[in-house]
Amino acid sequence: MHFLYKGDIARGERWRAVFARLAPQVQFHNWTDDYDATRIRYLAAWLPPDDIARRFPNVEVVFSVGAGVDQFDLAAIPGHIPVVRMIEPGLEAGMVQYVCGAALSLHRDMHRYRRQQQQRQWIEHTVMPAAQRRIGVLGMGVLGRAVLEKLRDFGFDCAGWSRSPQVLDGVTCHHGADGLQRFLARTDMLICLLPLTESTSGILDADLMARLPRGATLINVGRGGHLVEPDLLAALASGQLAHAVVDVLNQEPAPPGHPFWDHPDITLTPHIASMTQPDTACEVVIANLRRHLDGQPLQGLVDRQRGY
Repeated sequence: MHFLYKGDIARGERWRAVFARLAPQVQFHNWTDDYDATRIRYLAAWLPPDDIARRFPNVEVVFSVGAGVDQFDLAAIPGHIPVVRMIEPGLEAGMVQYVCGAALSLHRDMHRYRRQQQQRQWIEHTVMPAAQRRIGVLGMGVLGRAVLEKLRDFGFDCAGWSRSPQVLDGVTCHHGADGLQRFLARTDMLICLLPLTESTSGILDADLMARLPRGATLINVGRGGHLVEPDLLAALASGQLAHAVVDVLNQEPAPPGHPFWDHPDITLTPHIASMTQPDTACEVVIANLRRHLDGQPLQGLVDRQRGY
């Protein structure tokens, strides 16, 4: 059984070591290795190679090494080949840590205090109780639910929005187009954790921002394609939004002249909110390989019509 990893070579070597320890019967190949493409049955990649059907005629499953598959051209992968997104504890833990850190920083006005420090100003601001801060998460998948559960435990007034109905203890759940309006109207801090699909591309636009309470804040840890960047700049300039934490951009890395670099009301990080951890990622992939060999359902199987 032959497995091919296409991605960062050093990270691939870490995968190789884990496979050797946990699944020595699998012939693991890094992308730059010398291998027989016709023998590859399983492929893991951030960006799959072009023309998979011709180059790898015997591939049975394609794994994404990230939590999403919006970077995949699903139409280029033959329909009979299952596509599986990454579900592993390291991704979830990293996202929860990042989002909670960003949310607590916004809640406690750390961006304002940072600016005051730079201006040598010693000014106290009233601390709002967590129960009075209304946080809303767009997207109630595995990551969205994990973030909501942790923010709920901090005592925040939490709500979530998804396309279809969801239930989560201690969280007000909204769904559909009608629910989105109600969700936005009550959200002081908006967190985007949606998958990027045709229907969610550009969702963080001027219209959506205008439906938030004035002075709201935004955390985008979904994809750069969710955010209409000029609309964010306009919302910050008008005071409709007070601050934004942005981890993903349409163009990465950001070019030197990008307006987010030195904007006083934008905290920019280089797509590091959550990263796949090689050890736990390999464990999840190996478990899925065993499911596939046993004829069991794969965890993280992508619905091609939905795109996630």
